[in-house]
Amino acid sequence: MDIYSEIILDHYQNQHHVGELVNHTVRVVERNPLCGDNIQLDLVIKNGVVNDLAFIGDGCAISQAAMSLLTDEIKGKKVSTLKKMLPANVYDLLHVTISSGRVKCALLGFTALKNALKMVKKK
Repeated sequence: MDIYSEIILDHYQNQHHVGELVNHTVRVVERNPLCGDNIQLDLVIKNGVVNDLAFIGDGCAISQAAMSLLTDEIKGKKVSTLKKMLPANVYDLLHVTISSGRVKCALLGFTALKNALKMVKKK
């Protein structure tokens, strides 16, 4: 197993920012029916910044590790900065090549984030 696979395994087994936030500004739920992955993302946005966040998820190692890594990356960042994120940013966090069959798994958390940011704009 190479070092990059170890990163995914570590974040899958020891996920960061796991839980639910009662005082969330926005909550989104995303599902990947092809793989059975589920993610609920809670964000607390104050003054245009992700002040706090949490997620609960269920699914494959890639989807859950990607969400864990993504939460580390986005906490404390400005919403305006996060709106500019691209899928490539998630791939960079994972440090592995994602096959076409696993793209939805890897980007499930990213999709949840993008949809959450759209909801913040509407509020």
